[in-house]
Amino acid sequence: MLYVGRMHPFPHTYVVSSSATPEGNVLLESAGIPSLPTITPPEFDGPGGLWSPETLLVAAVIDCYVLTFRGIARASKMPWTSLAVECVGTLERPDNTTQFTGFDLRVQLVLPPEVNEDRARRIAQRAEETCLITRSLNGETNLDVTIEREAVVVS
Repeated sequence: MLYVGRMHPFPHTYVVSSSATPEGNVLLESAGIPSLPTITPPEFDGPGGLWSPETLLVAAVIDCYVLTFRGIARASKMPWTSLAVECVGTLERPDNTTQFTGFDLRVQLVLPPEVNEDRARRIAQRAEETCLITRSLNGETNLDVTIEREAVVVS
């Protein structure tokens, strides 16, 4: 279902709770949405196999980009066919502090034949510039956009 309502006034609050035991999954919960089990990733000697704080952060970056792109394209009345995005988050230890230092977004955008490619690139760039998640993080965001044209069916 497409949400077309108005934004609520600021500040917004988002409440998540968790429950855990000394071993096993951590269960993340928030009212009105399914619970989400998480676990330490293999990179930190965990078993993996579930979402981790690290994969959730990268997922938040990609989800915010996609939803922001969708909103800007809709407000700009720019039709598009599909959007596929991959995000690679890089975790490093500069100055002996573990942190995400970069997020590489690889975007594949499919457009109908009549849409101007430069306009589509500007909208894709604007989505990266205004994504509230990446604007809230210290890591640098890099954007690589590939544009394809929708296949024209000849009858």
